[in-house]
Amino acid sequence: MWIVKCSMGNFPSEMRADELPCRYEPRVPQAHHLATTQPNHQNPIPHPTPRGSERGMLLLRRLGLAGARRRRGPAARGLASGAPREAADAVVVGAGVVGFAVARALAMAGREVVVVEAAPSFGTGTSSRNSEVIHAGIYYPPRSLKASLCVRGKEMLYKYCAERGVAHKQLGKLIVATGAAETGKLDMLLMNAKQNGVNDLQLMEGSQAMEMEPELRCLKALLSPSTGIVDSHSFMLSLLGDAENLGTTISYNTAVIGGHVGYEGLELHICESKELQNHPGGSHVTPQLVLLPKLLINSAGLSAIPLAKRFHGLDQAFVPNPHYARGCYFTLSQTKSPFSHLIYPLPEDGGIGVHVTIDLNGLVRFGPDVEWLDGGEDLVSCFLNRFDYSVNPTRGSVFYTVVRKYFPNLKDGSLEPGYSGIRPKLSGPGQPPSDFVIQGQDIHGIPGLVNLFGIESPGLTSSLAIAEHIVSRYL
Repeated sequence: MWIVKCSMGNFPSEMRADELPCRYEPRVPQAHHLATTQPNHQNPIPHPTPRGSERGMLLLRRLGLAGARRRRGPAARGLASGAPREAADAVVVGAGVVGFAVARALAMAGREVVVVEAAPSFGTGTSSRNSEVIHAGIYYPPRSLKASLCVRGKEMLYKYCAERGVAHKQLGKLIVATGAAETGKLDMLLMNAKQNGVNDLQLMEGSQAMEMEPELRCLKALLSPSTGIVDSHSFMLSLLGDAENLGTTISYNTAVIGGHVGYEGLELHICESKELQNHPGGSHVTPQLVLLPKLLINSAGLSAIPLAKRFHGLDQAFVPNPHYARGCYFTLSQTKSPFSHLIYPLPEDGGIGVHVTIDLNGLVRFGPDVEWLDGGEDLVSCFLNRFDYSVNPTRGSVFYTVVRKYFPNLKDGSLEPGYSGIRPKLSGPGQPPSDFVIQGQDIHGIPGLVNLFGIESPGLTSSLAIAEHIVSRYL
């Protein structure tokens, strides 16, 4: 059937992170990084097809036949009747950076982990469509999960990357005020950051900032020396290697279409992704397999809330309404970067502003902007990540206006459409930003179910800390 055992070796489940091999050498060719590819509006990072998924369909059928012989009782209330039923220890839905971090942490804690992913490879959603920034923890409300997990995650991520040889760089960031009305907001950010435990910020006059960055124009700036960048794909490859080394099973092309709280506990309804593709709207898909996990981590990113809404027995009062915001990036056509630091304006509604990021190859990109989607995406679009990732070149005109506030020498015609990403938000236009939601039995009352909602920025930075939080709280 689909489930593919990809163990890279036999290591004791209690092995600490610092005892694992120093660097995971992937069994598939390293994918070209975003910075080295031509702009591709639909898929910015060309992932290799994992070996496991190449033979996944054959294994899917074998497991289906074996599971039919090992079937453990009838399906509850007629749901998924006739589908093979398989017991599992821990299942993680979603092979993004957070899903892999959680799978690795669970495996290190001694759990037998299965990761299921609807796409043919890992990290094809939000994890590969972002700025790849290691955030410091400046913006988020004190005592929020975003604040605490970002600060802790930053520390863990830098340590992990250094130990594993994952490409990263601590460039530092300048948050700039370009008008007199904005300067007071820098003081507020500085105070907020200190409450979050970020004590290395430096408030400086515009002249100091412009001495550091001659192409910059601003009245005042806030320097964050601990902000950096990371190769998110290499990071995910390394997490994948760690998880596989500890016996984790990875299952691609595997769509989770719903679930149920039955008499045997949690039920997870699964079919091959191609089956879901053949059912517009997704309302009449019959599960081909029912997994019975002791622990289920819903880390499905953009489809986490739609999946929870199809989980029978979960009180829907605990499932928030989803909001989706597309953010486009434009790249700078000139080869030499005009900046050595990341440059950020002050936050805006729905995001932290169209900023300057520099990747590890020196490519400069501006973004993301904020374009609210209508939220009417159908089930198949959500589960199979069929969102519209196209970048409308006409949006570049707005970028020129916004970017020239702090980079006045930006030349006409120098911006090229790059790529876009979609953020899974819990608040809509004009509403205050929402916190991460990590929701277990203590909140919704269902043993073994942990939902992760609204894991947008700083999700990449926080990924290891999110995993640590889940293990410490729900195991």
